[in-house]
Amino acid sequence: MSVEPLRCAAGVIVDDDGRVFIQRRSPTRKLFPDTWDVVGGHLEPGETIDEALRREVEEETGWRVSIVLGTIGEHRYFGEDGLERLETDFLIRVDGDLSRPRLEAGKHTSYKWISRDELDVLDENKDIDGGLVRQIIEGGFALLRQIGL
Repeated sequence: MSVEPLRCAAGVIVDDDGRVFIQRRSPTRKLFPDTWDVVGGHLEPGETIDEALRREVEEETGWRVSIVLGTIGEHRYFGEDGLERLETDFLIRVDGDLSRPRLEAGKHTSYKWISRDELDVLDENKDIDGGLVRQIIEGGFALLRQIGL
């Protein structure tokens, strides 16, 4: 019996200085505990990828998606729960006070804005996520360069 992967939508949020937003997952999370991550999550029943992206950004940061700059790509991966996921990642801008995200209680513990030169901070995840978050963010920086921002 073939099982479809769980669908996910995620956003690499970029600020006016060309930095991207990362947030640390809580150590109590089932998937990828205590690792840096982008904003996103699973689609709810009947939800489109765009709807999920916008909902997740608001739930996890309190910000609202203002523009989708482009699609970074799709990534397939298996979580520690053994389930396959297919995640579509977008490069986005948001509205709100970027110095004060409202992190989702119990799910995220801290955040930071990183530049292209600070990608090494994501290497602490590589044993848990196989470098996936770094790949996604590198794709976001490449797309930023491609569209001339």
